[in-house]
Amino acid sequence: MQAVTVSTLKSFEALKNVPDDELQWLIDNSTMRVFNDGEYITVPGQALSGPHFVINGHIVLYTQQNGSRREITSFNTGDVTGYLPFSRAVSASANSQANGDVQMMSFPTERVKEMIQGHFELTQALVHVMSNRVREFTALQQQNEKMMALGKLSAGLAHELNNPASAIVRDSASLLQHLQMQPETFKRVISIQMTTEQVDAVNTELFRLLAINEPQELTLKEKTKREEEITDWLDEHDIENSYDMAENFVEFGFTVANLEAFCSHIPAAYCSPVFNWISNLLTTERMVQDIQESSRRIAELVSSVKTFTHMDRGFDKQRTDVRIGIKNTIMLLKHRLRKGNVELVKEFDESLPEVNAMVGELNQVWTNLIDNALDAMEPNGKGKLTIRTQRDRQFVQVTIGDDGPGIPNDVKTRIFDPFFTTKEVGKGTGMGLEVVQRIVRQHNGSIKVESKPGKTEFSVCFPID
Repeated sequence: MQAVTVSTLKSFEALKNVPDDELQWLIDNSTMRVFNDGEYITVPGQALSGPHFVINGHIVLYTQQNGSRREITSFNTGDVTGYLPFSRAVSASANSQANGDVQMMSFPTERVKEMIQGHFELTQALVHVMSNRVREFTALQQQNEKMMALGKLSAGLAHELNNPASAIVRDSASLLQHLQMQPETFKRVISIQMTTEQVDAVNTELFRLLAINEPQELTLKEKTKREEEITDWLDEHDIENSYDMAENFVEFGFTVANLEAFCSHIPAAYCSPVFNWISNLLTTERMVQDIQESSRRIAELVSSVKTFTHMDRGFDKQRTDVRIGIKNTIMLLKHRLRKGNVELVKEFDESLPEVNAMVGELNQVWTNLIDNALDAMEPNGKGKLTIRTQRDRQFVQVTIGDDGPGIPNDVKTRIFDPFFTTKEVGKGTGMGLEVVQRIVRQHNGSIKVESKPGKTEFSVCFPID
């Protein structure tokens, strides 16, 4: 075991300016300990002791998340760890383990008050260590919180993008196959003999029907009945592929009356090839529409990500509509709503004025609050998420509520404390609501929570000017 002298402690960066007599007092009132390789120094929940001074060796601080080990930081020769003067921490929140043999000098925790009263420079040095550690650990936890949020959003984004991307691949392959089957249809159509007036009349009726953006919504029973009517009509007129065409025609809002209108302009001998050509045209139209819709969804998701991260703007405050950020956040978390069987209720004031804010920061607020609400409802297997925006005098107020089990009274006063979380290990860092509160205060706003079983609401207010 290495002998510890004042010179040894003077080599500690934190203690280099502490007077020799105070360091000698520290040595005289401390004990020496040696930990073997792999030996635990602290485990979660264990009462904090110390301060401890690492004389020689390497200590790893880590937590267990989802069954895997995640290293937080490490302490090496010349570092100070353990309980420090004026610290409010009472128990260890992580494992600390010797990596190789470790020699440590420990000061008894129960005598820290004596240190504070009689050894100012030593106490000042250790308080400086504590403040640096809090700052570093807070930055680390905030980064972890952002990475966890990014992980959730990226997983959701990948899921949301996969569906339309797969649809485009599937529909484009089907469209190619469909077009390859067209030569036979073309040969039959090209042999049709119709006057210009008849062709114009068919074209006019066809494009009139295609121009109807939203065909009438039919129940399953109504749809089946109409398909049967059209099938019967096509069979009566000796139209080939009547069953397949009937489904296609009904999907585009065709009725028997429309078919009669077509037929009045087509010579009887050519009704079958013309109707088959129209059906093929509708099939192509539908596939193109599906590809357009899938492409539009991908474009919307990319636009939402771009706006959400605010990567095309600076970091200064600017006038913004909070509803846009909320809608983009919902878009990125949509998979969680579906997965959790959550009903979304949006009560947006369409006349809401803009606020002066950092948009990227506000989006962190909406992400954390909505994500927490979804977590709260998860055990029920279903729920209702209510998001309301309104003007409250000179403020814009956003309320995010869920119908989960509520926040217990003994927890409610601590939910905004740094590192406090009720979530299982690996699911929360305890920084989400602390980050929310910090951002809200940064914008001169306020946040409050009201909670009872079946109803929890977080209300955020931002000044309009």
